[in-house]
Amino acid sequence: MSDVNHESRWRVKKQIRRQGSVRFFVVLFVSLFILLGLVIVWAQRGRREPAVQVRPRRATDTPAPASSGKVTSVKARGNFQAALDAARPGDIIELEAGASFTGTFILPVKPGAEFITVRSSASSRMPRAEGVRVSPSDAPQMPKILSPGRGQPALKAAPGAHHYRFENIEFAPIDDKAFLYQVIQLGSFGAEQDSLDEVPHHLSFDRCYVHAFPGQEVIRGILLNSAHTDLTNSHVSDFKARGFDSQAVGGNNGPGPFRLLNNYLEGAGENVIFGGDDPSIANLVPADIEIRRNHFAKPVQWRAEGWGVKNLFELKNARRVIIDGNVFENNWGQAQTGEAILFTVRNQSGGCNWCVIEDVQFTNNIVRHAGAGIMILGVDYYFPSEQTKRITIRNNLFEDIDGGAWNGRGEFLMMTRTAQDITVDHNTILHSGNLISVGEGPHTG
Repeated sequence: MSDVNHESRWRVKKQIRRQGSVRFFVVLFVSLFILLGLVIVWAQRGRREPAVQVRPRRATDTPAPASSGKVTSVKARGNFQAALDAARPGDIIELEAGASFTGTFILPVKPGAEFITVRSSASSRMPRAEGVRVSPSDAPQMPKILSPGRGQPALKAAPGAHHYRFENIEFAPIDDKAFLYQVIQLGSFGAEQDSLDEVPHHLSFDRCYVHAFPGQEVIRGILLNSAHTDLTNSHVSDFKARGFDSQAVGGNNGPGPFRLLNNYLEGAGENVIFGGDDPSIANLVPADIEIRRNHFAKPVQWRAEGWGVKNLFELKNARRVIIDGNVFENNWGQAQTGEAILFTVRNQSGGCNWCVIEDVQFTNNIVRHAGAGIMILGVDYYFPSEQTKRITIRNNLFEDIDGGAWNGRGEFLMMTRTAQDITVDHNTILHSGNLISVGEGPHTG
């Protein structure tokens, strides 16, 4: 009897131990599950939803208008300025192909919202297919609008001038000794343009050839201090200087929108720049900018000639920008450190504390033959600025980013001074230096 009771007690204890082990593992599992949940919740506390970028608000579209007015022909030695002054909205001015007209020509303010078109008399024989840009070989079929030098452009828009379209026109200095700052001046700065109602707008240049001469110093092809302006299917080349920034296209005192579509763009300092000088219009930020299917390049012979080379594209004050499907090539460390693309917010002279870079999409581009890839600056070094934020760099090819060959650091991306919401996604990068260099404060998002 005592042996039976002893065995029964042993079985009970064994069952209790088994149940205790089961409870231990259940508690352990539940505890680990709860702990994992707490870790996830804690990690999520510091995260935000991905930044939503704002696309350009509206297209700048200025298609070739149907003529509703008369056609005026201006032959060689004719008075182009008189034709501009007399033109009414909807009219067409045809300049004789191959003829030269020496400015400065002023686009006057006209009533209405129909375009006045200025075109070559040979326009019907010029390239018209979609996506085909002109080249210097097309110049014999173009009339020439020339700068006289003396610091004056070939063409200038009067304050508030609007609705002009140029097709198949060559713009240039009168010769390679002429002194000028820019060939085409769309808008101004300072007291001449310190309010939005003074900004010229609805201007279009299609299949035009804008250039300086080899060996000649000209700071800028087109000053883009305007609104609703298109540059399409054109060739802008040979803009270079020593000791000064030079650009194919540059603007700092125009609100946009801007479209640069399917152009060849050649400048030593920056091929294209928005910002750089403080706007004279309060709170102005160039905005709603589309840059698609262009070819940005610097001739490699410029390296031996010592022109002031900085980068291929730069934003210093801009918002809502799309840079898509372009080719950027040939950039070396000379007047700067070799980066091809710069998003560097800048309150240049201390008068633009609202300057900002935000909502930028850099997508589907090719960047090649450069000393470094991209530089992002979160806030200005020298004067107060707004913060660089919401930049996407996606689906691009970077090749031959070689610091040794092109005199640079060879890195793909340098980020400094607290940028926010930077997305780098699905890029192919062939480079010689660091992949990413980051410093001077936290970069959030």
